[in-house]
Amino acid sequence: MTEARHLKAVIFDWAGTVVDHGSRAPMGAFVRAFAEFGVAISIAEARGPMGMAKRDHIRLVATAPRVAAAWQATHGQPPTEPDIDAILAVFEPMNVASVRDHADFIPGALASLAALRAQGLRIGSTTGYTRPIMDVLIPIAAAGGFEPEIVVCAGDLPAGRPSPLMMWYAMARLGVWPAESVVKMDDTPPGIAEGVAAGTWTIGVALTGNIAGLGADELAVLAPAERDALRQRAARELGEAGADLVIDGIADLPAALVTIEARLAHGERPGGQRRGV
Repeated sequence: MTEARHLKAVIFDWAGTVVDHGSRAPMGAFVRAFAEFGVAISIAEARGPMGMAKRDHIRLVATAPRVAAAWQATHGQPPTEPDIDAILAVFEPMNVASVRDHADFIPGALASLAALRAQGLRIGSTTGYTRPIMDVLIPIAAAGGFEPEIVVCAGDLPAGRPSPLMMWYAMARLGVWPAESVVKMDDTPPGIAEGVAAGTWTIGVALTGNIAGLGADELAVLAPAERDALRQRAARELGEAGADLVIDGIADLPAALVTIEARLAHGERPGGQRRGV
């Protein structure tokens, strides 16, 4: 396989992008954590801010009007910052436990990663997971063949997604620039927005991530029309976040990189801009 001519690196998200088809590990932990405080949240509410740093995610769920009202009914006041910390303290060990059960690679991941290495591309990652969660997931993934050169976690820097700080830090550690030589791949709008803010190319994942929210077996039995409806919904949400391309899953990544290489060769930059504009 020929080396990439313009691209230098791909920076991956984790759950829903490389591992954990449907991003199921954090979703269940969010629901159980709120239940510990006597507040029921739906799966849709748990998934809503997915991709953000987990404390920010918890704050957004807790302060959403319906959940905040339920919290006040239970606790006599709206959720406070100490409440957010308390939920996070319960959530984190739950998520640590659940990632062990949802660490399988998404189909096509290892083949695509091998193709990237064959092209001489550097491989990094950012995640909305905290460092204690990743301390469990990193060695499991490494044993299976995914060992990015850099893993930047929520909490490592002053701001997480959708800020560009984790991306910029990963790029600095990898020593890759300019931003248009880097691709960010993610299954959530905040993760795509992170790449947009950093000035990189962005590739959204439609069917294996949080928006579809299904395991591989569940996705496989959907009727074509149902699958296409999920694809269209994800493409719309990821496109609104700024994704340059949206693909079904990581198995389609090598072909997507060929498309980006061609766009770079014709003077295009991330976001549809032309050089010099």
